[in-house]
Amino acid sequence: MSKEVKGFMERLKDGESVIAAEGYLFYFERLGYLQGGYWLPVVILEHPEYVKDAYRHFVHAGSDVVEAFTYYAHREKLSLMNMEDKIELINREALRLGREVADETGTLLAGNICNTNIYHPDSPERNEQITAMFKEMIDWALDYKIDYVIGETFMYLGEAMLALEAIKKYGKGLPAVIMLAAYPIATKDGQAITSDGVPLTEACKKLEDAGADVVGLNCSRGPATMMPIMREIRKVCKVPLAALPVPYRTTPEEPTFLVLSDPKTGEHLFPTNLEVASCSHGDIEEFGKECKELGIQYVGICCGNRPCLTRTLAESLGRKPPGSRFSKDMSKNVTYGTDPRVKKDVAADNMKLYYNKIEV
Repeated sequence: MSKEVKGFMERLKDGESVIAAEGYLFYFERLGYLQGGYWLPVVILEHPEYVKDAYRHFVHAGSDVVEAFTYYAHREKLSLMNMEDKIELINREALRLGREVADETGTLLAGNICNTNIYHPDSPERNEQITAMFKEMIDWALDYKIDYVIGETFMYLGEAMLALEAIKKYGKGLPAVIMLAAYPIATKDGQAITSDGVPLTEACKKLEDAGADVVGLNCSRGPATMMPIMREIRKVCKVPLAALPVPYRTTPEEPTFLVLSDPKTGEHLFPTNLEVASCSHGDIEEFGKECKELGIQYVGICCGNRPCLTRTLAESLGRKPPGSRFSKDMSKNVTYGTDPRVKKDVAADNMKLYYNKIEV
């Protein structure tokens, strides 16, 4: 981090919001450079210039952070694709590109570790392997002078604790942001739970007590079903909170994007038909304002994120990022414009023909 860039914890202690753009897996799957299902970030090796551009696009839209795209770049995921020999290369390339963009834009750089997909509370013999996976990724990230470490998308509190312990042990004192993913739709006493059956409010409190600098939720749920949980977490946690939902219209009946159904066919939308349930810019604006009201300081959007949505989130928090230069302005639109140079007869015809089912 350059000396001119304000530190991560300093921003939080000063009451500022930190916007962190996520969602690179879906972003590159939608662009056609990453395979849905495997979700392996091979684009980092095959098209590093596109990854660098994505970092830039999200900063331009208002992200305060370049989050190194090392999500799912861990040993277990790469071994499934017989690419374990590429693990250090793919991590270092994602970090190198992130460092370059963070330096050129004056933003923070975050390292990332995540769910390993092998943790299970009944298989504690795997914990040492999981910790080793976290350690090597943290070690590589430290070489690029990251500002903090994100541990995210943990369905099990137990695995989140392992991630926190690894960051505290190997992270050389860097702040730890730990986020749980509320995928289970099962509940306990009416409360949303982790996959190991711990109410999310209790789980976040346990992470806070164990030394996490920021706790909260990411992925799995849209704003409508994440924010009620965040309100409960706010009541029990004193550290800064994180809320990074997916930009989809989840409901109490279908609380995660895994179970969203197509209103036309009834089929599940995940993972490649979710656009039919996308949040509007108005939904994201409302989410940002609710975060501000609750004092949730670490905010962003996860799988399904696009730069335009990050820009809307930034603007909802009172920001004007460079991308705001191109925010909507209908004043000169041919149909809706209020500028006196807009031809009124053309606009009137458009309104009549576009909005009235008439026979002409």
